[in-house]
Amino acid sequence: MIIIPAIDIIQGRVVRLHQGDFSKEKFYSDDPVETALTWQKKGATLLHIVDLDGARDGKRINQPVVERILKNVSIPVQLGGGIRDTEGVRTFLDLGVSQVIIGTAALRNKPWIREMLDEYGDRIVVSIDAIGGLVATDGWENVSDTRALDYIGELESYGLRRIVYTDIERDGMLGGPNFKMYGDLQQAVSLQIIASGGITTMEDVRRLKSMGLYGAIIGKALYNGNLDLEEVLKC
Repeated sequence: MIIIPAIDIIQGRVVRLHQGDFSKEKFYSDDPVETALTWQKKGATLLHIVDLDGARDGKRINQPVVERILKNVSIPVQLGGGIRDTEGVRTFLDLGVSQVIIGTAALRNKPWIREMLDEYGDRIVVSIDAIGGLVATDGWENVSDTRALDYIGELESYGLRRIVYTDIERDGMLGGPNFKMYGDLQQAVSLQIIASGGITTMEDVRRLKSMGLYGAIIGKALYNGNLDLEEVLKC
């Protein structure tokens, strides 16, 4: 299982949100490049970067910050937030992002996400952000009536191979991930599943690994010191 440190960016700063609430942000650093280099130095083999301004507003607001990170790190970067058209996908892939993560646009424009999957294959990842089992959009500010499990099955039929699944109610809460949902996903689909939201302890990591998940994104627990990346990687 791949352990993936998260770097969430608002207005060029590294922050974490409380259940995706933009009014409840916690500041960690004004230098995302330094943060990225820290995780790389500690042994990370992949970084998860989210442009939170982009996720909310649908624009590539923090692109200059992403470009600086890409120029300074030597490990792969997966990027999400505000990538909602072909130009955005091509721009970031051309800049050197290893995978682009599509959220809102994948749900709203299914013919387009199928086109992106046909053209870019494994370089496209879809982010499923859910609350109460329903898919949320627009930086988690709106909740659709689409059931996450049904939607994920549909995406698999399009040829998608990898998802990031975030339980919004667990995100930033340091209370453990939604193991039941990850178990249900493992039974329902054959996709590579990256868990996100609530991963707090070594036991959480071990349990996700034993379930056979592809990866785990860890954010607040690393920044707050609940988990040490080097110790987690030894696991």
